Amino acid sequence: MANVIVAFSKSEDARNIKNILTRSGFSVVAVCNSGAQALSQTGNLSGGLIVCGYRLSDMMYRELHDNLPPEFAMLMISSPSRWDSHVPEDVVCLPMPLKVHDLVSTLEMMAQAQARRRRKQRQQPKQRNEQERRLLDKAKKLLMERNGMSEEEAHRYIQKCSMDSGTNLVETAQMVISLIDI
Repeated sequence: MANVIVAFSKSEDARNIKNILTRSGFSVVAVCNSGAQALSQTGNLSGGLIVCGYRLSDMMYRELHDNLPPEFAMLMISSPSRWDSHVPEDVVCLPMPLKVHDLVSTLEMMAQAQARRRRKQRQQPKQRNEQERRLLDKAKKLLMERNGMSEEEAHRYIQKCSMDSGTNLVETAQMVISLIDI
């Protein structure tokens, strides 16, 4: 389950929300009264959800949102009269008075969406910098010249060696270059 940070200006509200979430199986890692405290807690986590009110002791929800790392999603709980056309698209809003079922189901939905995004990011191929691309290209070129391979065959050879040896492609390319350039 996703890490949850609860941030409300009133300690009692924050504790009540934390208790509801904990009973529902969520991992509440911090309860905060200020946006600064919430932001400081995000530095210790790789991602999660922030449940907050419209106004915190030191900032509005919008300032907290604008300073959140991209791995965090926000659920704002407030009176619908406070919602305006300037609420960012990625902020989910729930109306006061709050229904426990709505809170729990909304957070579950947000946690699932976050997990899907993380899986999708992990499945995307890693972006290599220029130096790494040059190393891979040099290793492929050496294999093509020395062993008469096509570029695709050379790339597959480096991939297979990488998987067999448990190293990444760049390390394997460096090994190929050092072995061939002797």
